[in-house]
Amino acid sequence: MIIQSLLDIYTSCTLCPRACRVDRTKGELGYCRLPADIVMDCALAHQGEEPPLSGTHGAGTIFLSSCNLRCIYCQNYQISHSLRGQSKTVLELAKVMLDLQKRGCHNVEPVTPTHQAPLIMEALCMARAQGLTVPFVYNCGGYENPDVIRLLDGMVDIYLPDFKYGLEEDGRLFSDAAQYPKYAMASIQEMVRQVGDDLKLENGVAVSGIIIRHLVLPGRLENSMAVLKLLKEQLSTNVPVSLMSQYTPISAVKSHPLLGRRITRKEYKHILDYAINLGFENLFIQQVSDNAMNPDFDSKTPFEKSGNTDEQ
Repeated sequence: MIIQSLLDIYTSCTLCPRACRVDRTKGELGYCRLPADIVMDCALAHQGEEPPLSGTHGAGTIFLSSCNLRCIYCQNYQISHSLRGQSKTVLELAKVMLDLQKRGCHNVEPVTPTHQAPLIMEALCMARAQGLTVPFVYNCGGYENPDVIRLLDGMVDIYLPDFKYGLEEDGRLFSDAAQYPKYAMASIQEMVRQVGDDLKLENGVAVSGIIIRHLVLPGRLENSMAVLKLLKEQLSTNVPVSLMSQYTPISAVKSHPLLGRRITRKEYKHILDYAINLGFENLFIQQVSDNAMNPDFDSKTPFEKSGNTDEQ
């Protein structure tokens, strides 16, 4: 019943706030430029996620093609800005999930499932019927339709949303996403209603809950502070927040007046201190290179859970 409700959305697509209302079952293309198909770039055991997700054997990450956002600085632009990939049936995607479990991955984690959610969730149900037992992680960009998130109740074990923008203008400028803070907050509130505002672990590995990710952008500290303030005021300071320092300018923004460099240690520490002063304790943090232009920055730097800045 729920799967059919999700599949019906394809006929007048409102899977994300863009509400293109195209009939993707007839090949009509909206903002994401994909019909009602599954298009996957690759699937692998990913060691670079937050420690409770990567564990010792990796997160079972499924990189999907295209996106409902077109962030001008996207760190995965080769995948998210592309329609190329492997076309998969629901049965084939279910097999991908089962293979990741067989390889020892602690979870299955489709990246940016928003625009392909109906078929992904159908594949999940099929995989579970065939023996999938590891948690399902919904790794999304935060620009979600809360009504769609509501339909996922009971199917998602761990939500991993971005909260990219606390400022409306930044969402429009960098991701062409109108009212991003409004939709992100409403969707995350629904996620928390479903799975709680914390992260449940078994033997150090996440089995349910939520982690909210925020990528700190150079020169946009006001945006990061606005994100944290919104979370405190409209959600909870108990919620796990991953403050990401790994921003690296892609070629498309090398000459951008703000985004053409990496963040500095000072900028990142400012946001970390701000989060702690607001009362956030469940923080995942990253180290920052002193050289903000260092092209060799390792985006897989292990995350650390910390309630203070001593490690910075």
